[in-house]
Amino acid sequence: MPTPPRPTAETVRHLLEPLLPGGGSVRAGDTPYAWWVGDKHVLRLAPDAPASTRRRCELRLRDLVRPYVPVSVPVGIASGEWAPGLVYSLDTRLPGETAQEREVTAAGEEDLAGLLTALRAVPVARAAQLGVPKVAPRSLENLRRQAAPAAQKLDGQGEFDAERLRQLTGHAVAQLGPLPDAVLVHHGLSGEHLIVTRDGRVTGALGWGDAVIGDPAEDIAGLAASVGARAAVRSATLAGYGARVCLRGLWLGRCDALVRLAEGDAGPEGDRALLRVRLERVWEPILLELVSEG
Repeated sequence: MPTPPRPTAETVRHLLEPLLPGGGSVRAGDTPYAWWVGDKHVLRLAPDAPASTRRRCELRLRDLVRPYVPVSVPVGIASGEWAPGLVYSLDTRLPGETAQEREVTAAGEEDLAGLLTALRAVPVARAAQLGVPKVAPRSLENLRRQAAPAAQKLDGQGEFDAERLRQLTGHAVAQLGPLPDAVLVHHGLSGEHLIVTRDGRVTGALGWGDAVIGDPAEDIAGLAASVGARAAVRSATLAGYGARVCLRGLWLGRCDALVRLAEGDAGPEGDRALLRVRLERVWEPILLELVSEG
């Protein structure tokens, strides 16, 4: 398939004309394939065939999870092809700011707990029928091995104390294996995908395109990097997850953060600053670790 031209504002206006006549201004979002339409809609354009497959699956999955989750999920207004074989979707825009801009309060942690609980309740067989892939749990031991040189590199740069990674011993890894039952995993609970109100409540969840059927600890890892280890573990505990899953998620997130920051040297300073913030968040000490060590 030939590479489609990069969408322009004119491309977007032409596409929107039959969907939202006089629908207001358009402006580019954070990528060339995402556009804000007025103040109530967002248009997303798949750049290639794999992204189109994920977009179709995401639209169906959002309809499946909407009755289960306690937070808002974008509603698809229209979808189709913006270029041969490439999908677009016009969605409602959820009001509020993201967790990158606002802190989540204790009430917001309860909202996150409700989200984690709901994800576990979604029938995985139905999600699989929609095309959501099943993914095997990651090896925490392999991730620990990847994180070790990353920790040493960051230690040499004065950005991390490599001794802190020694808390994750081989014995601890053996104890933190995945649960046998897979659940629906959002797999993208990053700060930009959580909508937070001024009073710190979590009212919406975006970014369902990377959802998988797999290890619930992955969502705990994502939350740890987004809202901090303490808030993530408290939310997961409220959702009914025990120490094993919470600590597994925490260590997945910690190892990920080390590897990403160590490999992020070539990125823009703004990106590297965000990686530092995420590293700081996931390495917050939590009471559960102290109790477990005792």
